[in-house]
Amino acid sequence: MHAVFTRALRSGARPINPDSNTIVSPCDGIIGAMGRVSSGLALQTKGLRYSLADLLQDSLLAQDHEGRNYVTLRLTAGMYHRIHAPYGCRVREVIYLWGDTWNVNPVALQRIERLYCRNERAVIRCELDKNAGAVTLVPVAAILVASIRLHFIDYRLHLQYRGPKRIGCDVRLNKGEEMGWFEHGSTIIVFAPEDAALSATLRTGECIRVGQPLFTFAKS
Repeated sequence: MHAVFTRALRSGARPINPDSNTIVSPCDGIIGAMGRVSSGLALQTKGLRYSLADLLQDSLLAQDHEGRNYVTLRLTAGMYHRIHAPYGCRVREVIYLWGDTWNVNPVALQRIERLYCRNERAVIRCELDKNAGAVTLVPVAAILVASIRLHFIDYRLHLQYRGPKRIGCDVRLNKGEEMGWFEHGSTIIVFAPEDAALSATLRTGECIRVGQPLFTFAKS
């Protein structure tokens, strides 16, 4: 069963949008929330917001995201669970944050305030090619999902991990290249670079696949 949850797909199963003005989805998922960071807050679900400083545990990084767009992607148990680079980029550091493993389904999101800020999570800062800014990925663990595997670090990130909070790395990834996987299903919050707009095709509650447009830059 574990092998099914973490399976790779055949080559070409997830075509990657090649447009250099497009940042693509790093995973398959259901669009749970999207919008623009305002006054340091992002939407968890209707009526509930959370603080980016609380989520990222880095006040300067949180300030850097003010006014930028974001999308929350929820993975269900039957989905493809691997994570891919949303754009050509370089990853230099992963921040791992210990926490709980609350369920992240819609019912839990409506009942538990600051849920993403309570759960175990990682913060992955991706410096985009062509001086296009940076994308921040925040994979959030949940019940039965307390393990995040990333190819470019030598640690398995789970509740028993007691290594450094900030893990240095230096890896170059092509757009669509596999970054790692969840051991089960959970959530990834994707924060766009400055001047990147939400793709016009996005609809809350609808599914998106790896490689489909998530954000777009204005064409030069």
